[in-house]
Amino acid sequence: MAKKRSGPEPVEPVRVGGIRYEAVPWGKARGLSQNGGYLAAIDDRTGDELWVLKVYDVTYDGDMEADKQDIFVTSLAVEPAGRHLTVENEAGDRFSVDLKSQKVTPA
Repeated sequence: MAKKRSGPEPVEPVRVGGIRYEAVPWGKARGLSQNGGYLAAIDDRTGDELWVLKVYDVTYDGDMEADKQDIFVTSLAVEPAGRHLTVENEAGDRFSVDLKSQKVTPA
């Protein structure tokens, strides 16, 4: 019997201007298309979720167990000017998220 993959390590959220940004590890449980790769923005004062953004795609091979193919976010960091967030994943890929436009670019 194959072992199930354990969940990802918790990722420390970051805060900018009263908004908390956190990785969303279990996207499929929320009706999203994949596990990992999502960022949520939450109003720190009210706790309301403002938006969820897919930062990168996870491509699943139907011949393999999906849980072994998930690629989770491993770190979040605010860039010095506070306008962008750097997101890193288990594959070592890095992305820059513009916090105003929500545009994602490779970092």
